[in-house]
Amino acid sequence: MADEMRLDRKTHRDARLGGLPTSRPTASGKAPEAACAVVLAGGAGTRIRHLYPDLPKPMVPAAGAPFIEWVLRYLREEGLTRFIVSLGHLAAVAENYFACRSADACHVETVREPAPLGTAGALVFAAQTAGRSADPLLLANGDSLVLADLSPAWRLLADESVDGVVVGLSVSDASRYGGLETADDGRLLRFSEKRPGTGLINAGVYLFRRRLLGEFPSGSPLSLEHDVFPKLLAAGARLMVHRCQAPFLDIGTPESIGQAESFVRQHFLTQVAA
Repeated sequence: MADEMRLDRKTHRDARLGGLPTSRPTASGKAPEAACAVVLAGGAGTRIRHLYPDLPKPMVPAAGAPFIEWVLRYLREEGLTRFIVSLGHLAAVAENYFACRSADACHVETVREPAPLGTAGALVFAAQTAGRSADPLLLANGDSLVLADLSPAWRLLADESVDGVVVGLSVSDASRYGGLETADDGRLLRFSEKRPGTGLINAGVYLFRRRLLGEFPSGSPLSLEHDVFPKLLAAGARLMVHRCQAPFLDIGTPESIGQAESFVRQHFLTQVAA
């Protein structure tokens, strides 16, 4: 599937996060040197489009920068230095933004999906740009932030028998999100439907060994949760869950997008301002 797609991309080498200050400490663990982060930013954002008709959802402003800027800043602090941003809806807005960013040690590229590919399809497509040397791959969403320490997840992936890791977030209200069911040893058993009350939800951050992409089913669009993970689990893939508690914001609703400014200021800028 992916090899037949034409890459339509713009490369922005050594792009940086606009010189914005941050107060979050550097994570104790580091991502492998060859790791590459794929950040999904191609969705249409239908629930908030009436609020920002001319912006893709990850480009909504928060504390002086697009929301996706803070996603990249968080991942950089977790040790990642190479980023592929996957674009779709209003892609030119994000392409223009990344093209104008100042330089630092990070390497940021954008790829434009030729059609909506789904979460898994977008990962496979972006992995072509990353190249075969990019291994492992981290997948995150450009419209949500979970400020978890990822070093335990990288340690799980250091076990050669582990094919991938899903970040699971313990929350008091799981009604908006799909859940995760795990075995006693932390292995992922299945994804569960949304349900009210406390639970372990899928935080939308994944670590994959590159070899696992070859096991993805064909088809487009292709969903990780509905199309890929059930097939991988049925085939015996060993997928682990990194269970954590961490600040979390998904800007997918009018209510939550109104919290973006205060969330960023509280978790990134508070100590700097003080």
